[in-house]
Order: sequence, then structure tokens, then C-alpha cells
Amino acid sequence: YKARNRSVYLPGHRGWYNLHTGQHIDGGQHIVVDAPYERMPVFVPEGSILPVGPEMQWSDEMPADTIDLYIYGGKDAKFQIYEDEGTNYNYEKGKYATIDLMYDDAGRTLTISQRKGTFKGMLKKRTFNIVLITKANPLPLSLDTRPSGIKVEYDGKEQTIRL
Repeated sequence: YKARNRSVYLPGHRGWYNLHTGQHIDGGQHIVVDAPYERMPVFVPEGSILPVGPEMQWSDEMPADTIDLYIYGGKDAKFQIYEDEGTNYNYEKGKYATIDLMYDDAGRTLTISQRKGTFKGMLKKRTFNIVLITKANPLPLSLDTRPSGIKVEYDGKEQTIRL
């Protein structure tokens, strides 16, 4: 197929990042972007946290012991990681865990909250690889290679990391 271009409108309430290039684009405008058959254009708003775990074919194939946290700067951000056994309905009985993530853009800090909840087989420790994307530090999302970031060993206790 021949490469194609598409006109995309990015709303003006914030800036946006091109997921494939990391380039920052101001909102409130139409832009023309590459849209080849094999890659859809995707834009992430400022103030987003995008967790990316290992590639798996099914939910309990392997533990997600390392998670890349792509943080798109420019605004504050919040995200909640939810986990359960993934193979049954025990979550209906309260068998799940959550971890809140809060990014403060002005202070350039990420707070990883204390884990809430528990379930059978839950990882007690994991590594977060934190990658801050900014106008000055554009970086594409990569599903093939792990990006260079700040490695944080997390054991369920709250931590605040300066980025």
C-alpha cells in the first residue's frame, strides 16, 4: 500500500504528543500526519501516564515484573494501576490490588502510592522504568525495546521520585 496522509484535529485545551515520534504539538489546530496502512496516527495529551508491560499472549503467561511508565509532561497527571489474578472472578470478592500514580509537572515528581489490596499470586516487588516525555525530550513509544529511564524498585510502599 502507498503511504497516506490524514488531516487530524487536536483539541485546544492542551498540547499533544505524537506517540510514534514523541514530538509535541500545540492543540487547537488541524495537522496533516503520515498515516500508512500499517501504522495509525496516535496522539497522547499532556498530563498522561501510559504504563506498558511485557508482551503476553494471555493474562497469566508471565509476571509483569517490569513496567515502563511513559509520562507525558506539560500538565499534572494521575493514573491507577489495577491488578487481579486475571483467571477467575475473585476480584468480585475484593481480591485485587491498586497502585495510584500522581505526576506533579511543576515539581517534576512522580508519587507511586502505597499498594492497596491483595490477591493470591500478587507480585510483592516490581520494577518501574520511568520515562518522562517533554517538549525538550521527545521520545517515541517503543514496544520492541525498553527505553532508558529511571529504574525504581517498588515493594508496595509509597515513593516519590524526582524526574
